[in-house]
Amino acid sequence: MLEQSKNERLLYEYLISHGKDVLWKRELENFSQTEAGVTARVKTPDGASQIIEAKYLVGCDGPKSLVRRTLGLSFEGSTFERTFYVADAQVDWHFSHDALHICLSKDTFVVFFPLKGEKRYRIVGVFPQEFAKEEGEILYEEIEQRTKEEAKLELDIHDVEWFSTYKVHTRHVSKFSAGRCFLAGDSAHVHSPAGAQGMNTGIQDGYNLAWKMALVMQGNADAKLLDTYNEERLENAKNLLHTTDRMFQLAAGSEWFLAFVRTNVLPAIGKYLLGLESVRRYIFPLLSQIGINYRHSSLSRHLGDENFKVKAGDRMPYFLVDGESVYERLHAPKFHLIAVSDGQGDFQELKTEVESHYAELVDFNAVSPSPEVAEAFGTDKSFSLLLRPDNYIGYISTESSLNNLKVYLSDFVRYS
Repeated sequence: MLEQSKNERLLYEYLISHGKDVLWKRELENFSQTEAGVTARVKTPDGASQIIEAKYLVGCDGPKSLVRRTLGLSFEGSTFERTFYVADAQVDWHFSHDALHICLSKDTFVVFFPLKGEKRYRIVGVFPQEFAKEEGEILYEEIEQRTKEEAKLELDIHDVEWFSTYKVHTRHVSKFSAGRCFLAGDSAHVHSPAGAQGMNTGIQDGYNLAWKMALVMQGNADAKLLDTYNEERLENAKNLLHTTDRMFQLAAGSEWFLAFVRTNVLPAIGKYLLGLESVRRYIFPLLSQIGINYRHSSLSRHLGDENFKVKAGDRMPYFLVDGESVYERLHAPKFHLIAVSDGQGDFQELKTEVESHYAELVDFNAVSPSPEVAEAFGTDKSFSLLLRPDNYIGYISTESSLNNLKVYLSDFVRYS
């Protein structure tokens, strides 16, 4: 429920605090690449041209991406003919501000997402099929009228900060990279807003690529590590489009049986289903995207993890260690070797070896087994696991030797 603009501000402030900045109001005009690097021509705010040379280029330039088109990568899929609208405004009504509110009708829907600030909501809806206006011709008053008609509630919408209308495409790129150039976010995949997956997906693209690119640029990893970016994120993009398409069809599909389910079945059983712990356990990882896994990735080594509840390629599960989140120990952008054992001495030699040979790349954490840990992993036995810098599991092993770490890193890390 944190708007993209606020996420961007947090990221920008972090960048500034580390002595970096963003060149604002620049426009990419063209670029070329060789085996050695990328050269880009950029238009500056005063209309002049600036040449930028770099080792890599990442195109985060949206659905109409110049980077993607220049690379000649296909962007196949389809376009929903109906027009969506979105508006940030204050809403006066009798509902609480601590929940998501969904209003379903025969052929459409409107959703109210609570935002930070008194009575502030992001309103997302879709016009019916017979609505024929083009995106730029739609007035805000028509959006407000449509919202009230579909919600069928007593409400007052005011203090509108921003609104937009758009057609929704569902497409993904044929591959996420070509040579030294990469795509991330909407330049690589676009989909229905159903499920509110867009911003988080773009952030995950960026993080997946960033830690790999950092290791390569620092000289600590072979460039073939970058191939796993396409391997992991293309599979996720395909799965995401399939999921959001199904969500959209359920919320606004025109088939008669979907309209019947939407208006007669879902309202009756929705509250009951969302009250079930099993349903919440399924929905939360789906919408928050912590359920995404890379189990099929070449970076996921299945070293006997069949007896564990989580597998190589899964995100590190959440649990408490000494009263605080295990993630508080995982902030450093490194690999994390975590040893779970009753006897801390069992892993003392492993800790010494890691700190002697891999200190710049890997940090070591010892965790005592607890009911929470046993519940998260499905075992009360001792084990170790290696986390990638993005906190996805590289491998889980019941062995306490350094051999698994050496073999895992030897495939792509230049380190001794």
